[in-house]
Amino acid sequence: MSRAQVIGVGGCSGSGKTSLARELARQLRGFHFQMDHYYRDLGHLSLEERRVQNFDDPGIIESDLLIEQVRQLALGQAIEQPRYDFATHTRLAGVSEPVEPMPCVVVDGIFALHYPGLRELYDLSVYVEAPDEVCYARRLARDVRERGRTEASVASHYAATVRPMAERYVRPSAAQAMMTVRGTESLDWSVEAVLGALREREPQTR
Repeated sequence: MSRAQVIGVGGCSGSGKTSLARELARQLRGFHFQMDHYYRDLGHLSLEERRVQNFDDPGIIESDLLIEQVRQLALGQAIEQPRYDFATHTRLAGVSEPVEPMPCVVVDGIFALHYPGLRELYDLSVYVEAPDEVCYARRLARDVRERGRTEASVASHYAATVRPMAERYVRPSAAQAMMTVRGTESLDWSVEAVLGALREREPQTR
């Protein structure tokens, strides 16, 4: 298979980046590559020690493996993607998901624009901007609804690590993006803006 088109979609937690990345992958018949599978395996620590790790720091991601597997997909090669258990904060031993080559790979994660080695693989990089209050409201709703957390625990975690790490690492990564869309705008509008940018860049990237 010929080289795949690679798109990076970054932004703060709750910005709307995953909705955009998922829809782009669907429309481009590509693979939605989620960086969450690349958290480092913390199985060598006790469960209590794992729970207090800072999961909003880019060092918690096994970036070398992530970059290598995106590179393989970009070259039209299949990969075995790891699977991560968020309940225990460990990588599932002996479990992986085969990913076959596809025409497009859409990398989605808060650190999608952080690592230089990853950015150099992108044909297009997109930052999804959203105000902190919008990100927090979405994060609160999701964690209470889907992850069984209390409002108090979400608020504490957001104040302790999510917001400060976003200000330190995620929001500054917007400067590395080739384009920015607003996560408070219509998803259809954002998708069309990205597709338009891809059409404009196609002669440069093929």
